[in-house]
Amino acid sequence: MKIKILGTGCPKCQQLEAITRDAVKEMGIDAEIEKVKDIAKIMAYPVMMTPALVIDEKVVLSGKVPTKTEVSTLLKNASAR
Repeated sequence: MKIKILGTGCPKCQQLEAITRDAVKEMGIDAEIEKVKDIAKIMAYPVMMTPALVIDEKVVLSGKVPTKTEVSTLLKNASAR
């Protein structure tokens, strides 16, 4: 599973990264997590606000910091595809 955190490095982006890493570790998922800070690369995705979470090239969340439970649900749904 490929996971990308889109954001320029603001506190909310850092929170999303930490929550996502915790959820992946807790669930025992084999995932590659990449932090995308380059604004041109972020603009290639259909997001209006950061932070954003991309799983296997699909934007699953943007514009807010989710709970770990919300991220876990998104990860489960993505792995079920």
